[in-house]
Amino acid sequence: MKTSHKLIAAALAAAAPVALPVAASAQVAPGIAIANPDAIVANSAAFKLAEQQRPTTYKAQLDAAEARRAQLQAQLEPLVTKYQTDSQVASPNQASLAQQAQQIQRIQQSGEAELNRMLQPVALSRAYVLEQISDKLEAAMTAAQQKRKITLVLNPASVVAADQAYNLNQDVLTELNRMIPQAQLVPPADWKPRAQREAEAAQAAQAGNAAAAGGR
Repeated sequence: MKTSHKLIAAALAAAAPVALPVAASAQVAPGIAIANPDAIVANSAAFKLAEQQRPTTYKAQLDAAEARRAQLQAQLEPLVTKYQTDSQVASPNQASLAQQAQQIQRIQQSGEAELNRMLQPVALSRAYVLEQISDKLEAAMTAAQQKRKITLVLNPASVVAADQAYNLNQDVLTELNRMIPQAQLVPPADWKPRAQREAEAAQAAQAGNAAAAGGR
């Protein structure tokens, strides 16, 4: 089973753990189960521990970004107030309003880009932790399937309704926590997320193929 990168990305976006229903005893069709990789990752011991540790490990970056965010907000507030005031007069100067709006937008966009750069180490840390967990998720899923003799695993998104006896989440979570109780929080120097590495490798391969074709 190939773990979906989008599913893992969803766990990153929704850092709050997702409830894992406990399987109930019931008569069910053998060999079938339902598992939610998003919920499993978000509830894993490694993910939760990393979320707890990160604010301390990256306190300097987070504090600097928050301070810069406050500065940008202080810079924008009078500009927004003036824009709102000027737009409410009887005959607003549309050209002036357009210039003001453009100025506000430029500050917002440049500020957002600056904050993203400042917080890049934090984002890379999350991506690194998630990649370590996702690397073990498939093996954990396989182990849980074997223990419960499951041959078909469905994602909840593709199921209209099902008894909780079909739920495999806790079984997979138990295996995942055994395989990776803790993840490394700080990525190695120059580490890049898998999607970026794969994209760069594909580009390099295309460039190599183009060079080889041109040399014929």
